[in-house]
Amino acid sequence: MDIDKVVPRLAEWLRVKTVEAGRRGLVLGLSGGIDSAVAAVLCREAFPHNSLGVIMPCFSHPQDADDARLVAAHLGLETETVDLNDVFTTFLKQLSGEEYTEANKSDLAVANIKPRLRMTALYYFAARHRYLVVGTGNRSEIMIGYYTKYGDGGADLLPLANLLKAEVRELARYLKLPERVIEKAPSAGLWDDHNDELELGITYQELDDYLMHGRGSERVQNIVNSLIERNRHKREMPPIPPF
Repeated sequence: MDIDKVVPRLAEWLRVKTVEAGRRGLVLGLSGGIDSAVAAVLCREAFPHNSLGVIMPCFSHPQDADDARLVAAHLGLETETVDLNDVFTTFLKQLSGEEYTEANKSDLAVANIKPRLRMTALYYFAARHRYLVVGTGNRSEIMIGYYTKYGDGGADLLPLANLLKAEVRELARYLKLPERVIEKAPSAGLWDDHNDELELGITYQELDDYLMHGRGSERVQNIVNSLIERNRHKREMPPIPPF
C-alpha cells in the first residue's frame, strides 16, 4: 500500500462517484471505531463542507458515542446524534412481544435489528441532504461476510473495501487519529460488550494473514473458508429466475 497516495486517491474516487450519482455530499455512521474514523477522514477530504457523521447509540457501550464525538471533533466533522434505544425496544416488542434483556441481547435475529435501524437513519439523512451513504466495511470483513445484510452492509459507496483490517489500522496511524480509537477492541456494536474477534473465533491478524498470504493453522483455515462459503449470498445480488 502506497500510504501517501491512499487518502487523495480514495477521496477523489468518492468525489467522482458522488458527482456521477448527481449527489452533493456524503453521510456515514460514526461508530467510534477505527473503520468509521478512517472513512470519516475520506468523506471530509472529499467534501469538506458536505459531509455528515451520524452517531447512533442503540444499547451500545457509552464509550462508543464518546469516541465518535472525539473523532468528529478531531476532524471538524458535522454530526447528528440519533438515539435508537426507544425505537429498537418498540420495534422488538412489536415483532416478538419480547423485552430486550441479557437473555436475548446476543440473539442475532434481535441484534441485527440495530444495524438495520442505523442504515434506515443514514438513508433518511442522505435523502434529506441529497447525499450518498458511505459504508465502513473493510476487505477482511467483506470477504467473510462479517456484516449485517441490509444493515451495515447496505451502502452506496465502500471506500475501504480493498483495504485489509491491518491496512486500515496502518492508515489510521498515518492519519494520526486518536490513539484510543485505534487501539480499542474491534466491535460491530451489536450489544454493549460485543467483540468481533471473540465472535469470529479468530483474530484479525490471523484473518488478514490467511486472506493475504494463505498462512494459517488448520483451525483458522476452516473458520475462514466456512465463513466465505456460508456468507457468499451477502456478496451477491439476489438470484433471479433464468427465464
